[in-house]
Amino acid sequence: MSFSPEDPPTGTEFIEQTLSAPENAEESKLRPLCFDDFAGQDKTLERLKVMVGAARDREEPLNHILLSGPPGLGKTTRSLILGNEMGTKVNITSGPVIDKPADLAGLLTNLQEGDILFIDEIHRIPKNVEEYLYSAMEDFRIDIMIDQGPNARSVRLNLPRFTLLGATTRMGLLTAPLRSRFTLQSRLNYYDHATLQGIVERTCGILNVKFETAGASEIARRARGTPRIANNLVNFCRDYAQQRGKGTITKDSAAAALELLEIDSRGLDEMDKQMMRVMAENYRGGPVGLGTVAVAVGEEAHTLEEVHEPFLIQEGYLQRTAQGRVLTEKGWHVTGIDPSKGSGGQTELL
Repeated sequence: MSFSPEDPPTGTEFIEQTLSAPENAEESKLRPLCFDDFAGQDKTLERLKVMVGAARDREEPLNHILLSGPPGLGKTTRSLILGNEMGTKVNITSGPVIDKPADLAGLLTNLQEGDILFIDEIHRIPKNVEEYLYSAMEDFRIDIMIDQGPNARSVRLNLPRFTLLGATTRMGLLTAPLRSRFTLQSRLNYYDHATLQGIVERTCGILNVKFETAGASEIARRARGTPRIANNLVNFCRDYAQQRGKGTITKDSAAAALELLEIDSRGLDEMDKQMMRVMAENYRGGPVGLGTVAVAVGEEAHTLEEVHEPFLIQEGYLQRTAQGRVLTEKGWHVTGIDPSKGSGGQTELL
């Protein structure tokens, strides 16, 4: 994804587009293709290495795997690494695309022995389609109905042994029967600064971008713990350094570029701050429902919940309670408002 330094997007637009836009060719070449090249998420990586090693020894396909966590942390990358490590093909699709049982049947019957079927946003598969996955995952067969009325009949299709790799940003929306059919369930967390800096430096090397260590560190510090955002920030900082610097990403040029994007030193964008200001000024810090906050800031509740809220909660700016979202002491500090002077509000249910 490329943006012009002459007409940059806001930080909110940059982050939302980064996490939702389809991958282009330049971003694709940044993906690591083996375990040794992948940085971070050590526990999940170690679990996957164990499964891959055991499957290789037995000469069997991998068992089914479910990965959860915020967008941009490498769920699709892991599917490609697993395919490469197992020497098999990875078929990539997403939950919203699988609209009816026939769509799923078409995907499954085209698989070969040992193939990996990666379903992103698996929680968005319709429930009537999800039921077909149960027998496919357990018994490697599906029963489909042909024709209608008096001529309707069930046909059993046998499937090759395959691996289902599911990815979701909303683990709580998956049904218990589907979750229980995954041998490994692993959550991905935001990256720490040191790991993210290593990713930034690797990206600069692949793209032949000149940088200073302090410049890479500045990008990593403002990348919200997310490799996909870090990689796109590298692109913008490179453009900025070429247009308004000396062609090298330094600490000062990186800071100036990211300030131009309205991404501050904590990785917060304008929408993050606006959410917290609304909670502080109108609802005395909460509890307040996400839908109410979304209306107040003029943004979709889904976008706030998927893109902004996970980072704010992870970094300790917000808390999610049974009564609603609550601003923490750290969040109050960002708003610059004295908690004792916040205007009154009422409790909002989730």
